[in-house]
Order: sequence, then C-alpha cells, then structure tokens
Amino acid sequence: MTILTHSIRKATTLGSQQILLLIAGVFILINFISLSLLRPDDLSSHISILTVWVICVLSGQFLLDRYLPNRDKLLFPIVIFLSGWGLVMITRLEPPFADKQSVWLLVSVVAMLIVAILPQPLRWLRNYRYLWFFGGLTLLLSTIVLGSNPSGQAGTPQLWLGFGSIYFQPSEALKIILVAFLASYLAEQYPALRAEGLVSGNRLLALSPRVVGPVILMWSISVVVLVWQRDLGAAMLFFAVFLILVYAAGGYTMIIVGGALLIVIAAIIAYAGFAVVRLRIDIWINPWPESDGRAFQLVQSLQAFASGGIFGQGIGQGAPNYIPVVHSDFVFAAIAEEYGLLGIISILTAIAAFTVRGLQIAARQQDHPFYAFLAIGLCSLIAIQSILIMGGTIRLLPLTGVTLPFLSYGGSSLLTSFIIVGLLLRLSSLEA
Repeated sequence: MTILTHSIRKATTLGSQQILLLIAGVFILINFISLSLLRPDDLSSHISILTVWVICVLSGQFLLDRYLPNRDKLLFPIVIFLSGWGLVMITRLEPPFADKQSVWLLVSVVAMLIVAILPQPLRWLRNYRYLWFFGGLTLLLSTIVLGSNPSGQAGTPQLWLGFGSIYFQPSEALKIILVAFLASYLAEQYPALRAEGLVSGNRLLALSPRVVGPVILMWSISVVVLVWQRDLGAAMLFFAVFLILVYAAGGYTMIIVGGALLIVIAAIIAYAGFAVVRLRIDIWINPWPESDGRAFQLVQSLQAFASGGIFGQGIGQGAPNYIPVVHSDFVFAAIAEEYGLLGIISILTAIAAFTVRGLQIAARQQDHPFYAFLAIGLCSLIAIQSILIMGGTIRLLPLTGVTLPFLSYGGSSLLTSFIIVGLLLRLSSLEA
C-alpha cells in the first residue's frame, strides 16, 4: 500500500509539472503570435526565439526526469515560465536584444543542468570555500580596476568585465560565492552559535565574535562595492542576504537591529559622498518636481503602472518604451502596463512560490546545516533581488539598478539565476 501511494503521488506530481509547462507554453506561444501579427516582418526572429525556448523546456524536462527524478518538481516550471515571459517582453521592447537573450537562455539552462546533475559542485562549494571567497574578491577588485560599461558612456558605473563583444558582471557570480562561503562558515559554527543563544537566554545580548566578525566583514565588503562601484543594489543585496543567514543560524534578534543600523549608516555616507546615490534617494522621496528631468524614468514607470489597470493594455498595445532602459531596469513596469494587475500578481505568485519551495528544501535539510543554509541563501538572493527592483519601480524603495530575475535583459544575471536553480534542484534531490 505504501509503494502504491508513493507511485500515485509521484505520477500526480509529474502530471502537475507537465500541466504547468503546457500552460506556460500556451501562454508564451499566444504572446509570440500576437507580436508577430503586430510585426509580421519579425516573424522569422520570433520563431527562432520561441524554438530556443521550447528546446530549453524539452531538454531540461527530459534530462531532469532522467537524472534527478526525486527533485522538487515546481522549480523548473516556474523559472522556465518566467524566462519565457522575459523573452516575450524583451522581444516586444528591444527586438535587437531578444536574440542575444535567447542565446543566454540556452547557455543558462545548460549550466543549470550541469550543476543540478553533477554532484561535484556542492562539494566544491563547501570544500574550497576560502579559494572561492578570495577568487570572488579578486573578481571584485578586477572590476574596480579594469571595469567597463557596454554602453561606453562616460560617468556610468563600470560594473562589467569585457572580453571582446562579451561582457560579464562579476558581482553576479560573487552573489553565489558569498552565499556558499557564509553557508559553509555558519554550518561549521552552527553548534556554538545555537548553544550561546540558548545558554544566555537573551538573544538580544548574545553577540559573540563568531557573529560580530562576519557582520563587520560583510558590511565592509558591501561598502567597498558601494564606494568603488557605486552599485547600490549589489551592496544592499549582499548585506541583506547575509543578515538572513546569520539570523537563521543563531536566531539573534540583535543581528537584524544592528544590521538595519549599519545599512542606515552606509546610506548616510553614500548620500553625502556620491551623486548617483543622492539622486536615487532624492527622486524616491519626491520625484514630481523633476518629472521631466532627473526623475523622468521613475515617473514614467509610475504612469505605466497607472495605465495598466486590472487587465492591462495588451501585449504591444501600451507605451512602455517611454521608460529609458525599460528592457533591463523597468521590465516590471512594462509588464504592469501591458498585462495589468493580473500580470503583476502572476509574477509575485511565481517568485513567492519559488522562495517557499527553496525554504522547504532548507527545512528538510536540518541534519545538514551547510545544505540548509545554502538553500536559504540561494532562494533569498532571488527573493530580495526581486523585492529591490520591484519596490524601486513602484517607489516603495529607492532605485537600485538590479535586474528582475529571469525577466530582465542581462546575460550574466540570467546565467547566475539558473545556476542558483541548478543548485536548489540538486539540494532538493538529496532529501529523497
């Protein structure tokens, strides 16, 4: 009876997964048909982009079913749906970039499958944590010294390393490296951290060098990123994910309070010393006096949300291209205008489901602290990055310039996000 119940549950899960992928496929197909009716001259390009997405779906599904049958069955359908929607939006907003994004999607899915199927990546992340850590810092320093910007405009943040016509943003890789390093460190210190908190009986005061030292280290790295790269988004993301991991390890409430104070201190320093940070905070507080100047991008984003209504204008029927760099920083606003509140709710639901599944993977790895902390950190990266950019586009938070995972244009961001998915898929298969 137990074997029969397990078989039925497994068949039901597989059926649900296939249904989700079918729904995603129908949605993406209808959108590409709509775009082709609006732009018949681009039909061949639309077919090639859609074909790449279908290849990614079928090959990913087949190989994961073969090599990781016990994995979490919802992660891949969620992210492939979001990435397909991202291809639709980039094709609609900036057609020349859509072909590049489809190639990056193919590369990203291959990377995801390698990380998910092979057992070595998890061991490498844990056993060589210091090598990864110092390698990541070297990448960061290389960007500070040799960084460039694909746009070539003077005065723009130099956040990329270029190799010919290919550009990569090292801060994307640094996200995974730092999470793996912290997960390994906290797993090693986990018994002592929990014991100190339980013995003291007061987690507001139970702060040891094991906790304070890493907090200061990560805050310093975040400040370096902020000062030399003027990358507000990456700095906030690094530090916020770190606070979540330390809180998960020790349960110290003071970590959250102290971390918030350090963020405020860093923000004050950055506001006083850097024009780009001062600009983003000023237009966040009150964008309307400069709606035709420095705050033009944010104001146009707010108008896009307002014009979308509940059901949206329809794909290709809105005017999101008035927003500068809409395909990268403000794709969420474009979706709001053309898909309305229903589109926003769909994205929020997908990201929330992804985060919950990641936390469930962590919860089932209680006997393996490294795996648990790694899962928490990885799903937190996606969740916090999404919150930062979505909050920025609707003026709940200052603009940070990070991408919306799986949806925004950006090869290095897409590749990093799918590697995160691959690691989570591998972790989920370990629990069976």
